[in-house]
Amino acid sequence: MNTTDALTPFRIDVPQADLDDLHERLARTRWPAPVPGRDDRADFSRGIPTVYLKELADHWRDGFDWRAQEAALNTREQLTTVVDGQTFHVVHARSANPDATPILLSHGWPGSFVEYQRLVPLLTDDFHVVVPSLPGFGFSTPLSGTGWEVARATEAYAEIMTRLGYGRFAAHGTDIGSGVVGRLAARHPERVVGTHVGADRRLLGFVGDKFPRPGGLSDEETAQIEEIRAVVAAERGYLEMQNHRPDTIGAALTDSPVGQLAWIAEKFRTETGGASRTPDETVDRDQLLANVSLYWFTRAGASSAQFYYEGERAGLDWAVAGGVPSGWAVFDTHPLVRRVLDPGQAAGHWSEFAEGGHFPAMEAPKLLADDIRTFVRGIS
Repeated sequence: MNTTDALTPFRIDVPQADLDDLHERLARTRWPAPVPGRDDRADFSRGIPTVYLKELADHWRDGFDWRAQEAALNTREQLTTVVDGQTFHVVHARSANPDATPILLSHGWPGSFVEYQRLVPLLTDDFHVVVPSLPGFGFSTPLSGTGWEVARATEAYAEIMTRLGYGRFAAHGTDIGSGVVGRLAARHPERVVGTHVGADRRLLGFVGDKFPRPGGLSDEETAQIEEIRAVVAAERGYLEMQNHRPDTIGAALTDSPVGQLAWIAEKFRTETGGASRTPDETVDRDQLLANVSLYWFTRAGASSAQFYYEGERAGLDWAVAGGVPSGWAVFDTHPLVRRVLDPGQAAGHWSEFAEGGHFPAMEAPKLLADDIRTFVRGIS
């Protein structure tokens, strides 16, 4: 790698001009013409309802305090460092216990380091917590060039842990982050003490694609899987755009804050455990908007989509390391999840929860923190 070892202190300080521009754009939103019969704020069958989106946008403009969010985020130590030509942003929350286990938290899309805001303080009694941002996400922007996908990001994360002085560490991830931590263990088994993955029932939607169909399914169980597969297939619109046309959707996400808001907020309905709730009834509204604001201010709507394009062409399979302990925490679970994801029950730690969903650090941070702690103590 072409690197320097510099770790540069960082503080978030969004220019006031950018805040003013956001508020002006929100005030000038050109809304779609209302469609008769589409006035149910909780009906996401065609995407995020305009009536609900207006509520979120109004709060973003008039009720949301970015400066308060910024100040809260700045209470944590942050730094930037350049690896392989790319600037990486890192949150580093040191434990008061010098002998605490280092743990890397790896996010996915449409998450960010903001996703872990409520989880970090629940972990620092036992862990030195490190939260890097993926290339093209948050303040790991702008992109230095093409070619940033899971494998390259994984090697960069290993280098970041080296620079922080952590030779051995645990790793937790969700979404893209689960692929990163699995590859970290596969590539650096001598360094990773254990991997912990947060998952949810939506993974059943990939049976027959990413995961083999288990044998011995009853007709009822087959029907349950097919139902989830149909739901997940209907949600692939964003995925196909980001996999194949990131520049096209990136232009819209960079120019329209309401477009960026809709693109992300919808996923906090379709991918969370709140099937009958609006996104801000499942996660804290201001934390959701802080995450969206981060995408907006850093123009990460476009650059994070590039990660999908690169990943689609990288052809990488799920990587695991047989000699590294692994743990799973499945939220909004389903009785078939383990039969699909861990048919041989190879995972030494397996937990299932009715609560939560795809964003457990936001939906159920205490459950997630307790499960991570139990897992790491079990392998120490």
